[in-house]
Order: sequence, then structure tokens, then C-alpha cells
Amino acid sequence: MRDNQRVDTSRSWSLAGLAAGLAGLATSYAAANALHVKSSPLVAVADLVIRFTPGVIAEAAIQRLGRADKPLLVLGVIVVLALVFAWAGRLARRSWWAPTIVFGALAAAGAGAVAALRNQQLVDFVPVAVGLVTWLVCLSLVTDPLRTFAGHPEEVAPSGGHHRRTFLIRAGLVAGGAMAVGLLGRVVGRGRRQVEQTRQLLKLNGVTSPAVPDGARIGVKGVTPWQTHSDDFYLIHAGISVPAIEPHDWSLRIHGMVDRELVLTYEDLVSREFTEGWVTLACVSNEVGGELIGNAWWSGVRVADLLAEAGVRAGADAVKQTSHDGWTCGTPLEALTDDRNALLAVAMNGRPLPIDHGFPVRTVVPGLYGYVSATKWVVDLEVTRFDDFEAFWTEKGWSELGPIKLSSRIDVPSSGDDVPAGDVAVAGVAWAQHTGIRTVEVAVDGEAWQEAELAPTPGVDTWVQWVAHVDLEPGDHVLRVRATDRDGTVQTGVVAQPVPDGATGWHEIQISVSDE
Repeated sequence: MRDNQRVDTSRSWSLAGLAAGLAGLATSYAAANALHVKSSPLVAVADLVIRFTPGVIAEAAIQRLGRADKPLLVLGVIVVLALVFAWAGRLARRSWWAPTIVFGALAAAGAGAVAALRNQQLVDFVPVAVGLVTWLVCLSLVTDPLRTFAGHPEEVAPSGGHHRRTFLIRAGLVAGGAMAVGLLGRVVGRGRRQVEQTRQLLKLNGVTSPAVPDGARIGVKGVTPWQTHSDDFYLIHAGISVPAIEPHDWSLRIHGMVDRELVLTYEDLVSREFTEGWVTLACVSNEVGGELIGNAWWSGVRVADLLAEAGVRAGADAVKQTSHDGWTCGTPLEALTDDRNALLAVAMNGRPLPIDHGFPVRTVVPGLYGYVSATKWVVDLEVTRFDDFEAFWTEKGWSELGPIKLSSRIDVPSSGDDVPAGDVAVAGVAWAQHTGIRTVEVAVDGEAWQEAELAPTPGVDTWVQWVAHVDLEPGDHVLRVRATDRDGTVQTGVVAQPVPDGATGWHEIQISVSDE
């Protein structure tokens, strides 16, 4: 095939658009890191997709993909953009203005996503402009040899070969440059590493190391540990990127229906008296028998004391919490001012909060699902009324109030296990935060409920480990568990999905018993 025939192909023009497009993404990413803006345009677009994703779809993504949901979303956005870049390159074959319109539209979409960020500034839009200029300049650079040769079809093969080599060299340089700039962006974006170093060196007076209370562990191998290690604690984020905030850059504003507005710096907060305690947190997305739940030792300042200092006005019934990344939730005022240890937490398991869990400050409210209470990187508390606002998840159809549902789970044995006949230890955990567990019962094959032994707990805000010994004959069996809280409420067996206010039903497993 002659060189002039190979150069002027759709594939070459598509490759030109793709190279230019990826170069624009790379320079935009690097600029965002260099300027320390809130989010790169790519991540801002992905965040916007999350914001407008219907609750049912978001819930399905969490259940099926777990922690991979955000990386896969970003990958999906990149794939879609790559296809658009290739298309823009093919349009450049016929006119210069068509790809300009395409890239301009993409830049406008990126700018719109950045504009949707909370408290954006003019500098936040600079990476969008950098990306657009890179797209246009690189596309012109890479397509110039193609356009030149396409305009002179009478040229001979040697000349065509020259243009082809020029195109390939320029395309390679742009692609290689994009990779280099992307790597440079990662180096420049070392803010998280600096914040992590700050966190590691931070000493918090008044924070004590946790010790698991005597007897809290039931002593059955395979049961979920009573204390959840910070690295094993479940993570659910609404955003793509995780804020990395230096303590000296953090502040909290308490305002709204209060007599006195308060603004607290990190130094102000940690100089106050700390309250500490064991609290089990659960995600509303947790399925019956699921693992989106954990128990940790939290240290911080009681929200009730701060609200009392601000002076809550009559008529308020909610506090709108806002995260540094713009995520919001609405918390019942009563849950923040009653006798429970609702905290502005600064430490988890005796150490400053991990960045992914809200460093430098987050809220912890016993008895409520995280979607209405657990704001990581919290920066704003507005005392208000539920009638006057909607929060991130309530806009997607979740309920305003989010009390954690009474629930229980079998950890041992696991579903599908083959166990020997005779006495079998069935064990697990149960929880009814801020109410407490009175009893746990196990049933075999739908027969009578058998009461389990409970391990003692230090309070009503944590889960409890339990064990029941059942006599099983050879064959296949179904084991179910239910709990009763200290108010006398029996866990319902009615099956309900997490939307809109938490899953219900009895956890059950199927096991095989062999005669050994």
C-alpha cells in the first residue's frame, strides 16, 4: 500500500484526536494538582455524575462494586472521553472548526462541573482552560502533516512517507508528553502525603488508647472482632477524591438558628475537653448480614456542648452538616443534644483520624445511619429545620430520619460450610445502637427459637457478640437469627431493601452437616 493511501485514513485522524485529547486531560490534571484546587475537571465531572445518579442506581453500584465503584466510574468517563476525542480527530479531517466545537463543548461541561463544586474560586477553572488550550494546540500539531499531505494528493511516495513519519513522530511525542505530564501531576499532587505525615506526627492530649472491655469477646473463632481496626473499617464516599486537609487550614462554622455564631479552628477544638467511647457505626446500604458496619473507639468534643454554647433557638429541629467536599446531610437536632455521645471526632482507635475517615474532624452520632449523621471532613453545622432544606441522599429518595435498624448476623459457621454432626457453635454479632440488645435467638430449619449467650458490652452504643450451641443431625440445615432490643422490640423477619431507610429481615445461612 502506498504511503499516501495509508496516511490519509480515518484511523490516523482518530489517533490524532485521541492523542490530543489525552494530552489535554493530562495537563488539566497536572494544573489542578499544581494549583491545589478542589478537584480536577475530570473528577468534578465524575462527582457530578454521582450527584445526579438516581438513588436506586447508586445503591446497586455500592452493593455490586463496593470500593471499586468510584475508580470504575472515573474509568468509564475516560473511556467515553476517549471515544469523543477520536471522533473529534476524524472531524478535523474535514474542517478545523468542527473539533474546536467538540473540545469547546467538553471544556464547557468541565467548567460546569467545577462550578457545581462548593465555594469554588476563579483558580478552580484554570485547569479547564489549560486542558482546552492543550487540546487545540496538540490537535493542530498532530494533524498538520495529515492535512498538508491530504491537500497534495499528487505528491509522490517519498514525500508521503515524510509526512507519515512526521505525523507518527508528533503523535508519539504528544502521547509521551501526556504520560510524562500525568506522572508529574502525581508528583506535584503530593498534598495527601504531606497531610498524612502531619497526621502521623500529631499528638492529641486527652486521647487514650482503647482497651477492649473485659468479657466483650465471646471467644468463638471466626466471629467478627469486637473492635474494628481502622484499616478494616468500612468506607463509603460520595465523592471521587478524598480531601486532604491540614489541621491549620480547617475550621468549623456553627450558625443558622442560633443566638451566637461560632467559628472554631482545629486548635480551638482540640483545646476543649474530650469525650471518648465505643460506638458502632453502620451504613444504610448494609444488606441483612452485610459487612458495612464497624465498632471503634472514638475521641472528640460533644456536639451538644457546642450547640448549647451557640444557643439553639426555638423551632429548630435539624442540623445541616456540610463536608469540605460539599457533601451534605440532615441530622435530627434531638440526636445531637440528648444524652448520647454525638461527637466532633478527632481520633479513631486512639490515633488521629485516618484521612479516608475524615481527618482532621468528622461527626459521629450513635444510633443513626451514616447518611444522616457521619460527615467526614465536616466544616459547617447549620441549625435549621428539615422543611427548609434537602441533603445529598434525601434528594435521591432516602428518608429524612435514619435510625439504625435492630439487626443481627451469623458469622460462624459461614453459609455453605460443612460441619460435623452434634453440638455446633453458632455465633455472630447483633446491634441496636443507643438502645442496646436484650436477647439473641437462633432457629434451626424454622423450628423453635433458642436463646443465645450474650457477651457483656460497656454500653448501648456498640454491637454485642453472641453464641448459641445447637444440636444438628446429618443433612442440610437452615439457620436463622433474630434479636430483641432493650425496649422489647423484636427484630422483624419482613424483608426490606436498604432504600429508603435501611434493610430488614432475618439473616439466614445454609450449611451441610456430615456424620463424622
